Amino acid sequence: MKIKTRQDVLVVVTIAVVGLAILVNFIFPPIADWWSGRQKEIADLRQKVKNGNQMINRESAIRNHWKEMHDNALPSTMSDAEQQFLKQMDGWSHESGAEITSIMPQWKNDSTNYITLDCRVETSGDLNSLTRFIYSIEQGPMMVRLDSVELSSHDATGQQLTLGVEINGLALLDNNKK
Repeated sequence: MKIKTRQDVLVVVTIAVVGLAILVNFIFPPIADWWSGRQKEIADLRQKVKNGNQMINRESAIRNHWKEMHDNALPSTMSDAEQQFLKQMDGWSHESGAEITSIMPQWKNDSTNYITLDCRVETSGDLNSLTRFIYSIEQGPMMVRLDSVELSSHDATGQQLTLGVEINGLALLDNNKK
């Protein structure tokens, strides 16, 4: 091979190697990152479509659950809500046999859509009546939630117990009134 053709071959090989290095280091990585990002976005969109279709299929169940929540929420006026809550608390007490010793309600306005009635309730009774009291609260239709439960003994044998519960009641505000 002649020196001139050898130099031409080396120049072509050098240009090819430099071009390949530029391609591998500067062109392929951004394209690969773009492609993998696109694949992730497509997978995310497919998951969102799947979740949307599931929600559409469950529309009636979701609407029924919302209607039940709305129907069983406390009234939007504070005085009516407190009255209904205290009446329900009295019913749970009589139903379970637990004796209410104190009730301390407090309103919290955390949103424009709802208000909550936070209430600390102290009851006393035996273990059976206090567990029935908690069960009645949890199983009742009223939109309340037990936040904390404290149980302590009044006597040395543990027959008379005191139950302290923090209950939150939900009152939905009707913002559509005109």
